[in-house]
Amino acid sequence: MFFSNFGLLFENKNNMDDKQKDAYSSKSLFKLLAAYRKSVLIILIAAALLAVLFSSPLFITPLYKSTAILYPTSSNSISKILISTTYQSNKDILEFGESEQTEQMLQVLNSNRIRDKVIERYHLMEHYGIKPDSRYPYTKLNKLYDSRIRFRRTEYNAVKIIVMDSDPALAAQIANDIAELYDSTMNAMQKEVAVKAFQLVEAEYNSLCSEMAALEDSLNTLRALGVFDYESQVEMLSQQLAVELGKGNKQGVKNIQDYLDVLAQYGGAYYAISEKLDHDRLQLSLVKTKYEEAKVDATEDVPHKFLVTSAFQAEHKTYPIRWIIVTITVLATFVLLLLVLALMERYGGFFREEAAGAEEKTQET
Repeated sequence: MFFSNFGLLFENKNNMDDKQKDAYSSKSLFKLLAAYRKSVLIILIAAALLAVLFSSPLFITPLYKSTAILYPTSSNSISKILISTTYQSNKDILEFGESEQTEQMLQVLNSNRIRDKVIERYHLMEHYGIKPDSRYPYTKLNKLYDSRIRFRRTEYNAVKIIVMDSDPALAAQIANDIAELYDSTMNAMQKEVAVKAFQLVEAEYNSLCSEMAALEDSLNTLRALGVFDYESQVEMLSQQLAVELGKGNKQGVKNIQDYLDVLAQYGGAYYAISEKLDHDRLQLSLVKTKYEEAKVDATEDVPHKFLVTSAFQAEHKTYPIRWIIVTITVLATFVLLLLVLALMERYGGFFREEAAGAEEKTQET
């Protein structure tokens, strides 16, 4: 019990000593600041002036920001929404796209197709001051492009195009142009597939049309021989044959029998061709629907975005923010000065005592 109380007393004493040391250190630090206030003030003012100087256009190129906001459409194929009777979907062509379409839009906007067109159209290598014969020019160009032209998804599933440039008019122009390039790029990518699909469907459609024309020619040849409707003709001639037999009309019986022989010879072919033609007509109806859809997809350009906000020319620069740079510089300089003064307070006396002791020893000797 005694040792426990003694330990608590010792611990409380240590805590009081630490607090006294902290208070003493703080007071000493304030005394040092007061003693060197002129020097500290001069250094802080100099740091602020240097921050103003080095954040000026002489050292940092000011950048202006322009933004455009757009939504993707809900469907990439207008033919399936407007023309197709077999495609069942609850999507509306005027409906904004959802999360999946937004992710697809971001992938396309970040693609080389759009990047290369923007770089070439606005001569960005020259505009960014990159020499083609320098080391790794395209690596530098792509890094600058990624840092100054960015795309991000908003909380409402829209896509924001952000362009930073030293020329405010150019920044707005690039942002709006990228929004337009999205449509042309999507149409170009889809046409690469749609044109080939249309060619396949067109070949199938033309083949069916040719086959049906040949079948029609065959039926016309059979009709010229008197074969029009095999089943009904056989039924009608059989009844007439019975009548003629009842009358004993040999010539009539012979004529009907000759006609029945023709039907017997060509009737099977007529029936088969008719069945094939009916099947092809049904098939042609389906293929024609696909043909019309594929033709629309292959030949028509449709918008793939809703432009919510167009980019406009910024009136003031976005980067750098000079007051932030100056504030951070002054605060960092002040903290560094406090650290130097604390070190002076802690080790300055020690060095003075060492120097005084060495001088005393020298005098005694």
